[in-house]
Amino acid sequence: MKIVKKYFLVAVNTIILSIFASQCFAQSQSATADKKKDREYIKIINQLYYFIQQNYVEEVDPQILYEGALRGMLQALDDPYSVYMDKSEWRNISDTTQGSFGGVGLSITKPSTTSKDKPAYVEVVQPIDDTPGARAGIHPGDFIIAINGVDTSTITMDEVLGMLRGTIGESVTVTIRRKTVEFDRVLVRALIENPTVKFGMIGNIGYIRISEFSTNTAGHVQEAIDSFNTEKKLSGVIIDLRNNGGGLLSSAVEIADKFIDSGIIVQTKSRIAYENSVYHANEKKTVVRGLPVVVLINRATASASEILSGALKDTRTAYLVGEKSYGKGSVQVPSGLVNKDGFKITVARYYSPLDVNIDKRGIRPDLEVLYPEFTEEQKNEWERIEKDNVIPSYVDAHPDMNEAQIASYAKQLKKSYNMEESFLRKIIRNEVYRTKTALLYDLDYDIQLNAAIKVIKDGKFESLMKDTKTLKDQLAEDEAAKKEE
Repeated sequence: MKIVKKYFLVAVNTIILSIFASQCFAQSQSATADKKKDREYIKIINQLYYFIQQNYVEEVDPQILYEGALRGMLQALDDPYSVYMDKSEWRNISDTTQGSFGGVGLSITKPSTTSKDKPAYVEVVQPIDDTPGARAGIHPGDFIIAINGVDTSTITMDEVLGMLRGTIGESVTVTIRRKTVEFDRVLVRALIENPTVKFGMIGNIGYIRISEFSTNTAGHVQEAIDSFNTEKKLSGVIIDLRNNGGGLLSSAVEIADKFIDSGIIVQTKSRIAYENSVYHANEKKTVVRGLPVVVLINRATASASEILSGALKDTRTAYLVGEKSYGKGSVQVPSGLVNKDGFKITVARYYSPLDVNIDKRGIRPDLEVLYPEFTEEQKNEWERIEKDNVIPSYVDAHPDMNEAQIASYAKQLKKSYNMEESFLRKIIRNEVYRTKTALLYDLDYDIQLNAAIKVIKDGKFESLMKDTKTLKDQLAEDEAAKKEE
């Protein structure tokens, strides 16, 4: 045990030294004094580590102290975006930003709680086309009850991902339950691309939904634009950034460049000189000049999504519809550690083309469209619907419901549950498509998307854009309102 501890301490010291040397004091002007402080602080950390290991009332797993030390250092920054990540968290963020990973190509979900009556098995939401999972004939709605013989109801989602993802070319065995039938499939891991862009036409309007910004996102947005440009009567483009928590700054910049003629897209400012950058449009715009562009945002639109929507707003390129965005105006750099853990740390703040930082402010849309808040009674009714399990049971018995049948069943449910029929239709429709290819959009329920379509169809886009407020205008209004309070 003592030998393990000594080796582990060397690893801890190496990691701490690496962090201090490469991040915390790299820009110090008084190098000698700071190095002396470094040695003193690390000596104190070593002293406390040894004392805990030798004297604490119970034996402590060294990993707990190691993770606690790293989490504590980053928490001391009082920055919610500077965080330590263990191996599974680090792998997930690497997969997200790189846009591809070794895996089996199954979009999955897993309940957070398990019971004897309802084990928390992994459910397949959708196999990704032309991947090992799809080629093996795995269907939406199938349950993965075991991976390499391990019961999936007994492990976490991170552990599930850790078993399904891995080295390309290696195999993994999944046990599938389809209704009452169980069978095994051997899946050979392949390079899987994370699908971050979906697009299609809504009449003569091009619609692009971006779920996150990875290395491949800009290329897929270009595919969407190229597809739209083949339409003879294209009347506008809608970019849906709702519930998009961000991703790579470079990806957002590259996409903005497809819409903006010239000038600044975004700039980053930091105390470290090489983190200061100004990103300009390269004047090779690929979207037709003058084509109406509407961006959908909501309270979960954050970070790189706000870089894109803010750039399009400040340059008066797009009209924003929806809700005020989240307000995350800082830039993080992810970095791996020697033991395959990692961390993210804030290195800069970003500013819009008109030099506005939206951190903790968010971006207000040009046209605010809010979904009605549920009353307490409606929340209770929704919980009752979920508890009664009426919709899954009905859909299981009627698997191929069309829109008329969905509407008819919603009217029937309305008699027992005091909910809006449009909402009832939505949750019925969600259940119907749980085991099918998901709909790209839902015009029956989505009032924000319908508002965006109306902006384009009304034919007054040019005059609307003349009256829009830039982020600088919004900031001035906010400052004036503060002075009046």
